[in-house]
Amino acid sequence: MTDTTSPQTEGNFSRRTMLMGAATAIFVPATAAALGTSAIAAPASTSARGSASSGGTVHRLTMYVEDMGGGQVGYGLERGRPSIPGPLLEMYEGDTMEITLVNTTDRDVSIHPHGVLYDVVSDGSPFNSSFNGPGETRTYIWRTTGEKSLGRWSRPGTAGYWHYHDHAMGTPHGTGGLQAGLYGGLIVRRRGDILPDRQFTVVFNGMLTNNRIAPDTPMFEANHGETVEFVCIGHGDMFHTFHLHAHRWADNRTGYLEGPRDSSQIIDNKDLNPGSSFGFQVIAGEDVGPGAWMYHCHVQFHSDGGMAGIFLVRNADGSMPPGAQQSIDWFHQHEGGHH
Repeated sequence: MTDTTSPQTEGNFSRRTMLMGAATAIFVPATAAALGTSAIAAPASTSARGSASSGGTVHRLTMYVEDMGGGQVGYGLERGRPSIPGPLLEMYEGDTMEITLVNTTDRDVSIHPHGVLYDVVSDGSPFNSSFNGPGETRTYIWRTTGEKSLGRWSRPGTAGYWHYHDHAMGTPHGTGGLQAGLYGGLIVRRRGDILPDRQFTVVFNGMLTNNRIAPDTPMFEANHGETVEFVCIGHGDMFHTFHLHAHRWADNRTGYLEGPRDSSQIIDNKDLNPGSSFGFQVIAGEDVGPGAWMYHCHVQFHSDGGMAGIFLVRNADGSMPPGAQQSIDWFHQHEGGHH
């Protein structure tokens, strides 16, 4: 299973070991920095790039919508374990995901995806009468596909860093659900994509990060040299950018350059606006070393207002690098005035 938690949490396993025998959806913790434990549906190993959705693996899972108190609501893969963000879901092009959504609340809810294929009955919106009323259970089906050749040209498949969210609570557009925390990440991979050691979901939602404000924003942790995948999602009503200190990536589908002639721009800051999403992989501390590195929105009054957090790169053996704890302490002392 994927090691996507910090060293202090449970569930530290090898993702590559998990994939060797993956034939159905398997779930592991995604990040201890979320409100609760997130999870990932591991991609199965049977679908090929470019295959139709009927030729891939069908992942069947049950998700629960539950109140978390304090006006917050989360998705979870087990009763009593909702989280914000919700479970990180993952599959390969050609796979299908069947999500049985159980609404344990007294309000309308749904689950609406970006980037994948679905029928109107799985749209997840009151517009198409595809939502869960209070206490109701409903199944949503998402499909994926690979590239389709058109001779000289080709149409893109569904591979990408996407997301899902409520589209029914509060208003027909799910404004109440988004504000409460009903959102999560969705990854569709191509066969051969590099698999990370750790994965983190970062959601800028209004002036909050994963529905938190500094200094209580998530602290994401990895060991020096590990491959780390960030899934970044925007919600709310505000313009944001995501900036990660000391790390860079290519502005394309994966964050990697496809050889020396790839002209993709190399960036460390990218717009993250409502409804948008992107992802990338970096090597933790590559060429810069371990330490406490900051991530934040680069709209200045947003970062000043508490949209900032810590990416802690520990030493390769998991120990704390010199000066890192002092930086963490400084962050908590200086960002505490935002409450």
